[in-house]
This record gives sequence, structure tokens and C-alpha cells, in this order.
Amino acid sequence: MSRIGKKPIDLPSGVSATLSGQTVEVKGPKGTLSFKATDDVTIEIKDNVISVTPRGNSKRARQQWGMSRTQV
Repeated sequence: MSRIGKKPIDLPSGVSATLSGQTVEVKGPKGTLSFKATDDVTIEIKDNVISVTPRGNSKRARQQWGMSRTQV
């Protein structure tokens, strides 16, 4: 189980995030970043918190779980 992937990402004030398919776009005072996640993970944005969960129990899904959370 991914210890990094389990931690939700809290967005600070002044930062907003949008989700379009598997692409997360984060906008803040210093600019905009976007990240396209693989289909092995599910990304949810709720109440200024981004959470990443694996879509299956395969080794690749678990690997991408922590990596996708770190990239966001």
C-alpha cells in the first residue's frame, strides 16, 4: 500500500484546481501547471482537497498511485 498515495493534497488559499478527464490543472499566484494521470488511478477534487486512488490492485496501479500524487 502506498504511504505517499494515501495522503490527500490540501490546496492552500489562492490556489484552485480543475479536473478534466485525467488532466489536473492547478492555478495559483505563481502560474499554472497541468498533469495528465494514467488510467491506472482515479483523481478526485472535493473541498480544496485532491485525492488519488488506484483503480485496481495491480502492481502498476499501485506504482502509479504514489507517483501520480507526487506529480500533482
